[in-house]
Amino acid sequence: MKKNRLLHQGRKEFFGPSTTGLSSLGIFLISMWFLGLGSCKQAARSASPASKEAAAAAKTKLVHSKGFTIDYFEHYKLVRIINRFSDKTDTLQYVLVPRGTPPPSGYANAQVIQIPIQKIVVTSSMHVGMADFMGSADVIAGLAEAKYVTCSTVRKNLAAGKVAEVGNGSEMNYEMIIAMKPDLVMTMGSVIAPFSRYEPLTSAGIPVMMNAEWLETDPLGRSEWVKLMAALLNKEETVNEQFEAMEKEYNRLKELGAKASRHPAVVVGMPFKGTWHVPDGDSYLTRFLEDAGARYHWSDVISTGSLALNFETVAPVALNADFWINMGTVQSKAEIAAADPRYTAFRAYQQGALYNNNKRTNDIGANDYWESGAVNPARILADLVKIFHPELMPDHQLYYYQQLQ
Repeated sequence: MKKNRLLHQGRKEFFGPSTTGLSSLGIFLISMWFLGLGSCKQAARSASPASKEAAAAAKTKLVHSKGFTIDYFEHYKLVRIINRFSDKTDTLQYVLVPRGTPPPSGYANAQVIQIPIQKIVVTSSMHVGMADFMGSADVIAGLAEAKYVTCSTVRKNLAAGKVAEVGNGSEMNYEMIIAMKPDLVMTMGSVIAPFSRYEPLTSAGIPVMMNAEWLETDPLGRSEWVKLMAALLNKEETVNEQFEAMEKEYNRLKELGAKASRHPAVVVGMPFKGTWHVPDGDSYLTRFLEDAGARYHWSDVISTGSLALNFETVAPVALNADFWINMGTVQSKAEIAAADPRYTAFRAYQQGALYNNNKRTNDIGANDYWESGAVNPARILADLVKIFHPELMPDHQLYYYQQLQ
């Protein structure tokens, strides 16, 4: 059982801090027409929170994620996302209805989204990865900070003027977004970006969906947010098949890591402006390390986010760690030594056991680890098992990671 050895306030992670087809609806409406029981509008109005029935043949089910839910009703889907970024934890509700269908009654405080969405503005590389996972990156019409995107479809559309850059994480061009008239704006929830800041968009009738996938405590839970995108696109059948295959591979690799004869010690990250942020015991990155068969010093420290430590606290652990991973943007051992000569005394440095997760960084500095890797944790786990236990995966070639020379 993990112990509360240390409690920090505030999460400081990297980002700062299921098909609902129209066929069943069509059959229903045709039946109503023949029976003379009322119009489409009346049928839609009769739908209520109590009428929870199959919305379509394909639905998706959440297994790992704790941050949102999807419920299927006869004429709509109901998404609930836990909002942890206000003074009190509450739930944001979204009613997903087929295009041209009136929303059901009983959800006065919910935002209504017409599906399948055809135009979306996203604010995170994770959101790009979610759309691209199902081959639907073309629905992205706007994004914040294009420099962080690696998806070839989005970059091609950017060059062709089909995708607009609408600002960055802290400042968005609301006038531009309103003029675009997207079906949805998908944002990243954080304590410094409360939902109230998007009031100009919601007042203009543009739904804003706040995600919090980075708060999930295991990699599969984080990647399962791709099912939210599937619900918006009516691609539940596709996501179910692809996610199940990825999940199966992840669990296979996890079993492989558990069978390792030794469990090497790992240190993570590098200091930034004097503070060394390391994952806490509830971080999905800590779960990655454990599932890959490694030992992590702070795995029993439960916090509300990453641990903000100083060099003197981390150094005794780093000195004897077998591996050092995830050092930001550095590309070589020389860069590490230049940053601080004291790093050269670390065992991992001396033995060349330095691995950074920036192998798939493009010419503008965007790192695919944070994009496709976010929705394909099995690929990341494969790399980690290879790094820590190369004898268990002799034929695997590192995908996101590279050994620093």
